[in-house]
Amino acid sequence: MKIQSLHIDIVSDVVCPWCVIGYKRLEQALARYQEQLSYPEQFSIDLNWQPFELNSKMPLGGQNLREHLTEKYGASSNGSKSIRQQLTDLGASLNFNFNFFDEMRIYNTFKAHQLLYWAHSEGKQTELQQQLFKAYFSDQQALDQDDVLITAAISVGLKEEKAAAVLETQEFAEIVRKEQSTWLAHGIQAVPAFIFNGRRLLSGAQEVEVLKEQIEISMTEL
Repeated sequence: MKIQSLHIDIVSDVVCPWCVIGYKRLEQALARYQEQLSYPEQFSIDLNWQPFELNSKMPLGGQNLREHLTEKYGASSNGSKSIRQQLTDLGASLNFNFNFFDEMRIYNTFKAHQLLYWAHSEGKQTELQQQLFKAYFSDQQALDQDDVLITAAISVGLKEEKAAAVLETQEFAEIVRKEQSTWLAHGIQAVPAFIFNGRRLLSGAQEVEVLKEQIEISMTEL
């Protein structure tokens, strides 16, 4: 029995709410695609999360999110509240809890991306990505803190000692920087970005049917 594998790269940051929405919609699109297959067991997914830092120069301790959005995008207080409510409602419809609060901070995520790079080799990258989304958006955790990152790693079955060593030695720092530079060189300036089979790009948190259509097109090209 021949198995057809769809390769999907998701360029993402763990403090990007639209990356959560985009991934949850992708999950639905993949499920709908599989439902229409006569032999769904012949379809597999090779999913890879690629690093992108929204705030690479953010210092330890982060910055108040509302202040950051005002400085970076000129967002007003009312506009920020409106977007938060929109995201909260979208998240609820996709079974994800956005727990925004007034003193919420945004953090540097370089260490998180290093941990995710290592998690890929352990077959736990997607699980860790989802746990980090939850830690930040649902549980109000600071993602620039080693203990928060290590706890997330442990929760998905990764070894505490190795997770701590990855963060302490920064052994994957250079390769994560290079991967980020590669995606920037390919013209990706915002996330999420979905690349199907290394050739077709969809930018943004697209609707489920748009993602499903892209899956169907990509599968015909295998």
